[in-house]
Amino acid sequence: MGAESAESASTPPGAVFLSYASQDAQAAQRVCAALRLAGVEVWFDQSELRGGDAWDRQIRERIHDCRLFIALISAHTEARDEGYFRHEWKLAVERTHHMSDRKPFLVPVVIDDTRERGASVPEKLHEVQWTRLPGGAAPPAFVERIRRLLSPELSSLSAVSGAGPAIGEPVRASWRSKPAMLVIVTVFAALAYVTVDKFWISKHAVGTQAPVATAFNPPPHSIAVLPFINLSGDPAQEYFSDGLTEELLNSLARVGALQVAARTSAFSFKGADNDIGTIGRKLNVGAVLEGSVRRSANTVRVTTQLINTVTGFHLWSQTYDRDLGDVLKLQSEISNAVAEALKVTLLGDTAAKIEVGGTHNPAAFDAYLRGLRLSRAANDESQGRAALDAYTEAIRLDAGYALAFAARSIGFSGQIKDFVGRVGHDDLATNARADAERAIGLAPDMAEGHVALSNALEWHFLAFAQAVEECKRALMLAPGSALVLRWCSGLAADMGQFDTAIAQARRGIALDPLNPLTHLWLANALQKARRYAESIPVYRDALAPDPPHVAPVYGQLGLSFLLLGNLPMARSTCETTPQDWWNWMCLAVTYEKLGLRREAEAQIPKLIEVPVRHGGSLESFAYQFAQINAQWGNREKALNWLEKALRFTDAGLANLKTDPLLDPLRKEPRFQAIEQELKFPE
Repeated sequence: MGAESAESASTPPGAVFLSYASQDAQAAQRVCAALRLAGVEVWFDQSELRGGDAWDRQIRERIHDCRLFIALISAHTEARDEGYFRHEWKLAVERTHHMSDRKPFLVPVVIDDTRERGASVPEKLHEVQWTRLPGGAAPPAFVERIRRLLSPELSSLSAVSGAGPAIGEPVRASWRSKPAMLVIVTVFAALAYVTVDKFWISKHAVGTQAPVATAFNPPPHSIAVLPFINLSGDPAQEYFSDGLTEELLNSLARVGALQVAARTSAFSFKGADNDIGTIGRKLNVGAVLEGSVRRSANTVRVTTQLINTVTGFHLWSQTYDRDLGDVLKLQSEISNAVAEALKVTLLGDTAAKIEVGGTHNPAAFDAYLRGLRLSRAANDESQGRAALDAYTEAIRLDAGYALAFAARSIGFSGQIKDFVGRVGHDDLATNARADAERAIGLAPDMAEGHVALSNALEWHFLAFAQAVEECKRALMLAPGSALVLRWCSGLAADMGQFDTAIAQARRGIALDPLNPLTHLWLANALQKARRYAESIPVYRDALAPDPPHVAPVYGQLGLSFLLLGNLPMARSTCETTPQDWWNWMCLAVTYEKLGLRREAEAQIPKLIEVPVRHGGSLESFAYQFAQINAQWGNREKALNWLEKALRFTDAGLANLKTDPLLDPLRKEPRFQAIEQELKFPE
């Protein structure tokens, strides 16, 4: 297949017409983005200039030619102000009167709590099954069923999974006359939805192509630690119960014979009403540890239970009452008890491995846990600083707290990479390296210190050979850590070790299947390996859980379409969330290749504003300006920017060896001189 690829060839142009009230544009955009990412062509009007003869003719043509008509229903469509969407609904209903077959056409989608009974919609919309997508959030099962409805072989009710009416299928009797039939139809539709959802989980979350009926067979000695419930009576103590859970999870991960689901995936079930069997299947683990924490001024009570996810039987339970200063010993006790219940043979001084890098100071432990909570919630420089202050407090209270030094090192690196840039902030880079080296000095066998140092060496000092050695050490100490696997996978991809990078990323997904970042790192490795077509569905997996920081992923996915030669998909993908610099960079290149030079150049001021807004300087984006100019064919300017990036130790240079956007420069002597100066390991 040519440059358009199967992504855009799967459905014809205008396959779906999306109709909505202007006030519901944001929800409509979410539905549109989910469908487009699955290769479904959507006509989605984002213009506020509706009406007029020319416009009316275009609307009529679009509705006449489309295969499905999705009508978004909400309180706004119930308002007295008719809106142009009413005209679109009327045209769609008129078309149904002229359809010679019974293929589904109308797809009513409710995006708020609007009730079907009494809703002010055309009668035809009452005759088909309604779907509820709160806020326009479209899950994979909905997208999959839309794709099925678009398939050319679908012509009857039985064509969709054999499980009753699909979304948008006719209901033989309306709900007004036969409520019992509506109940039956609803049950069958729900069963079809669950079937598709289970298929998506088995295919994507676990990463296999197994059919739904495949028996649940998790790896031996695999476990997930669910967030312990805070029973302290104070919601402000939530950070302590979460933090204690995470530290216990990390302790278990240090037991070599155990496979432990990583934090992000395990914590995704916090507050959710899921049974143990469902959790076990989604995380592919044979056991789940859950519990509660009740903290007082000087003591802590932890109640735990271990459950077999296959049988549902309790394997072990225990209640511990301890002084806060004995938290490290408590982690060791619980870890040993869990291992015993799972019949895992512990070798060597397991307690020493579990307690490595920790503290016996309750106040230091508390400050460290507050730092963890703050660092995960940090969305700007000031919030990042607050996390650093908490780690600094932990270190002040216990100067030998290696984990706190490692965490603060990563915090300093985060300030540089996420907010301010290296230029003008050499102190942050120096502090990141010093803290990582201090952590290793205090606890040489703690993987977190080696990962922190590898991170600082690669991104802030461009010392790649040393960074690789530190990652090797971290992987040896914690082969079951999804965090270590993810970061070291990224380093391996930057160094051109693609087989290693992809294998480590896949291992990370097995340990942390519900974390968008694990899928993102695999997608990035595939993209750098020039396996663009393979990277696209993995980027989609990173988008599927709707992560909070989703905007950059659209830009990276768009670049894969661009590099594959599919410019229309690159454009529509990068226009989905046009508020992130990844998307601006993608659009700058894509617009230029589409001949839209003015639109391409309009992205540059937006990029310039990013480092300035965070108190950095223009040079912090030197590498990105080199990428854009390389793709625009301005080789001289691109090389000038790369040389400037080298002078300022721009972190982006870590990507230079494998960055596909720089391929137009690779034969240039000046480029080769820069690459030689950076001393990438073979």
